[in-house]
Amino acid sequence: MTATSPAQPPPEAVAPLMRGVAVLRALTRAGGTRRLSELERSTGLARATVDRVTATLARMGYVRLDGHDATLAPRLMELGNAYLAAIRLPDLLGARADALADELDESVSLAVADRDGIRFVHQATRRRAMSLSFRIGDLLPAERTAPGTLFAADWTAAEWTRWREHRAADPEGRDFPSVPPPAEPYGEGFGGRAAEARERGWALDDQRIEPGLVALAVPVHGPDGRVACAVSAVSHTSRHGAASLRDTALPRLRAAVLDMERELRDARPAAPAAPPGALAAWTGASKQELGRGFIESLACGLTVLTAFGEGRDALTLTQVAEATGLARATARRALITLKHLGYVTAHERTFRPAPRVLDLGYPPLSRTTLAAVAAPHLAALATRVHDSASLAVLAGDDIQYTARVATSRIMSVNITVGTRFPAYATSMGRVMLAALPAAQRAERLARTGLRPLTPHTVTDPGELAAVLDTVARSGYALVDEELEEGLRSLAVPVRDRAGTVVAAVNVAMHSVRRTPAQCVDELLPELRAAADRVEADLRVAGRFTRIATA
Repeated sequence: MTATSPAQPPPEAVAPLMRGVAVLRALTRAGGTRRLSELERSTGLARATVDRVTATLARMGYVRLDGHDATLAPRLMELGNAYLAAIRLPDLLGARADALADELDESVSLAVADRDGIRFVHQATRRRAMSLSFRIGDLLPAERTAPGTLFAADWTAAEWTRWREHRAADPEGRDFPSVPPPAEPYGEGFGGRAAEARERGWALDDQRIEPGLVALAVPVHGPDGRVACAVSAVSHTSRHGAASLRDTALPRLRAAVLDMERELRDARPAAPAAPPGALAAWTGASKQELGRGFIESLACGLTVLTAFGEGRDALTLTQVAEATGLARATARRALITLKHLGYVTAHERTFRPAPRVLDLGYPPLSRTTLAAVAAPHLAALATRVHDSASLAVLAGDDIQYTARVATSRIMSVNITVGTRFPAYATSMGRVMLAALPAAQRAERLARTGLRPLTPHTVTDPGELAAVLDTVARSGYALVDEELEEGLRSLAVPVRDRAGTVVAAVNVAMHSVRRTPAQCVDELLPELRAAADRVEADLRVAGRFTRIATA
């Protein structure tokens, strides 16, 4: 329990929900994975309680259990997505932040205030050896950041008092695990810097987060005149000193902020997205199936957070109950608990999600890769079909393996992650080539030397084009001994949330294992089901983050 643990919970608080949140926060702070015994120690919960909580979270798809380890799963990001969709800032301003990063050739962030800290809600980073490593959802102390200095410029006396009490109780910064401990007494000169930021309209951070990092931030005001977020440019002292960054970036930041404020002012009200729906029935059915191992009140409580979203930024109790299918009494107790924990705010009769929702797994999951998303689904596929399963992406005219689960056989397909093969002669390459626009596909085939790898390899351009047309229509590719004699493989595409084919999954085997017809009859449904599961995770994980494919 930290120095800033919340006050005594109200009588109506849901204790199982509080325990579940504690487990999710412990996993988040551990980087996404922790042994169950370590969760027991870090949360102070009994081992039986940890087992029930993680079993419930696994049933919800929020956690994966592998032996004695619990790992955060991409579907958990739906909680943070609900908050980000509700505030609309990434959707409305993210493209402008990305353009500013390209213009400055520096990392650019959007941050919101979270009590006496800040949280990032959008990142446009530059790929360098020394680059910004903060993640969406990371909590940073206000006094060590340029955005935090801007937010503090508008603090009330009560907020300053709360900040001083918090820092005095936590001088080592344990409540801010994403940054190194402070090297100097907390907040020295912070009040003066905040006053300067109020007068100047911008704030500069000169290596207070970490030696070598400098940042410049400008506030973005919403239509109501209040600061909606701060946009900041971050550089390294090898490229800019504090004064150099100010002189170079401030005019461009101010111009970008004018465009951002115009975007917020002119934005049409969001049409409410479809509510999650039927979740209450699902939790009830899960309780019936799993019995005491499933904590229904925990599942219902987390479900309440998914009621929010685009066009649903402020909801009444009745609206929350209707969106989730929960009884009003159940929704009410969940909202009381979430308010106590800081995950929702209440004003009169309406509730809003708070930035702290991002503390539930978002930082470690926001840096997930396509390979990490696919890995558990490939493992499950390989277990079901008893053959090796792989994921690959296009790399020039080749495919490159980025994830793979092999089976234990005396005679097995021996391919490792990183291996590259010509796309035209592989099942995964063909489903990805078939998904390309016709002109781009023709251009690729024209420049590719179609050499025979086995006597069965299709090398005639016209014949290969016809094969790819068939693949595009059928949605799968079966390649029989064209890459290597005795090797047969079946592949289907993997699409991102925009419907673009970004990868392929396959099952490969020796040709004596199954006939081509058996591959289609027995393996294709399993392959498609695995690809569907990968795509479902990508839809959640890719809503507000970029999923690295390589």
